[in-house]
Amino acid sequence: MSWGTELWDQYDTIATHTQKGIDFCERFTHFLKDRCSIELKYASELKKLVKSYQPKKKEEEEYQQYSWAARFWDVLKELHDLAGQHEVIAENTQGQVMKDVQSLISEMKQQRRKDLQDGAKVQDQLKESLAKLDKSRKNYEKAFKMAEKATDDYRKADADINLSRAEVEKTRNQMMIKNSQCDESKNEYAAQLQQTNQHQRDHYTQQMPSVFQQMQSMEENRINKIKSMVKQIADIERSVIPIINTCIDGMVKASDGISAEEDSKAVIDKYKSGFPIPADIPFEDLSNSSVIDTSNANGTPKNSLDNRKGTVSDKKKNRKDKKGGGGLFGIFTSSKGEESKEDFSDLPPNQQRKALNRKIDEFKKEIARETAEREGMLKMKDVYVNNPALGDPNALEKKIEENAQKIDSLQAEMRKYQGYLANMDAKPSPVGQRRNSLSDDSISQSSTNMEMSQTSLPGQPPVAANEPEVYTDEWPEPPSDEEFEEEGTVEIRKKPDKKAIDDEEDHVGEFEHAEGDFDEEGFPVIGTCRALYIYEAGNEGSVAMTEGEEMFVLEQDQGDGWTRVRKHDNSEGFVPTSYIQCHFYDQDEV
Repeated sequence: MSWGTELWDQYDTIATHTQKGIDFCERFTHFLKDRCSIELKYASELKKLVKSYQPKKKEEEEYQQYSWAARFWDVLKELHDLAGQHEVIAENTQGQVMKDVQSLISEMKQQRRKDLQDGAKVQDQLKESLAKLDKSRKNYEKAFKMAEKATDDYRKADADINLSRAEVEKTRNQMMIKNSQCDESKNEYAAQLQQTNQHQRDHYTQQMPSVFQQMQSMEENRINKIKSMVKQIADIERSVIPIINTCIDGMVKASDGISAEEDSKAVIDKYKSGFPIPADIPFEDLSNSSVIDTSNANGTPKNSLDNRKGTVSDKKKNRKDKKGGGGLFGIFTSSKGEESKEDFSDLPPNQQRKALNRKIDEFKKEIARETAEREGMLKMKDVYVNNPALGDPNALEKKIEENAQKIDSLQAEMRKYQGYLANMDAKPSPVGQRRNSLSDDSISQSSTNMEMSQTSLPGQPPVAANEPEVYTDEWPEPPSDEEFEEEGTVEIRKKPDKKAIDDEEDHVGEFEHAEGDFDEEGFPVIGTCRALYIYEAGNEGSVAMTEGEEMFVLEQDQGDGWTRVRKHDNSEGFVPTSYIQCHFYDQDEV
């Protein structure tokens, strides 16, 4: 259906209707703008919410200890991603739909202005033709009346006998002139009428329908564009639904990852003190002035409930003000201001053991990283030596030396904490254990059923069982062959009766070294090594080596920084582990 044929007489109405369409487009633009503003505000509020409840940097480690806290953190991450999708909706709506709507409004205004101008021009032409027709009709009416009057005058004059022949002839000529003018006016009126009718037919069948058709096309184009934009808005939102569903699935997965059993176990691992349960309170017989003491039957000191660290009473004393406490709902309290001792002796036994093991693992990772860095520099040095054009190998000497010193320092620190751990477990230090290849198995197999005593090296003061060894940043002095042989044999004794020893010696082992010889041939060759630096033997039990010297490895480094080697002249001794590059035969078997 066409507006030109159906609405031929509704030109003004159509003009008003098209203006309403433009007004709707502008209103639709405001709607999209407000919608984007709401989406952005919602995303911003969600991100603020996530930021308010996510753990601080110092609390992240504690969040990972419990499944409910860690999974809640995962939910916050998914919520942050979900907020980002609402930002995507707003950005795509602004960048695509709103831009198209504004372009459509501009095009419609321009097209409507042109169509109205064309319609006004056609309307003016029809009005002008009608005005000419009206004018010619009025001329014809005037001429017709004058012709009738002239005819009446001639008839009267012809009938009047008093008038002369000349006067009658004059009246007759006047009548003929008026009749002629009337005929001309009539012909002009007929011609103008025919022309106006043709113009009017063209106006209502061709010219105005053409204008109406243009306005109808403009309006239909607007409607189709609005349809497309509404669908585009839905497509934009549909495009983020899979990601939003993924975020929701992540939240569901996070909820499935919460385990009450694992959290209960984590609480035990974190807060278990390692103290035994207090024994029965002894009966005090005042009449005999004697005390029946059963508290030491299981190694628990008296008044352990009052003196033990980590108990409820001790925690109440050390509990600090929780104002401004961080974490989820303030459940995690900060430990600022609580400085623990170097050996963590201020912690309960179980927590102290965990802290020491964690510290040792940190040193091992750092040593592994530094060792990898050293190997990389050594490879680079070899490349520079083979191809001096790539770089100066001497430029790496200082860095390699600094790296070796750093490794030595880290190993010394690690040995110190290993000593703390060994003393805590009532075992010999790692340095004392490594000198006897048989002691590892014998100690591990009989540590629960046997007690061992350690004999100090010749020329050194004995080390008490419960006193921590003192470690320095310098290389430990390797033992001599005689000292090593004296340590070679370990005598294992059965534990004496618990009642015959003190509580402090209850968990402490003793080593007794029997005199005997340990043949050098008892150390099989387990690999080869190459000296990276020159080493001058400054201590008894160590051997000197030159850079690049090849040697046999008899015993691996047991954590004290020394490796036992045999040179090609059959001399044996210890060299710094960081000064050599080792290759073990068991690696080839793997």
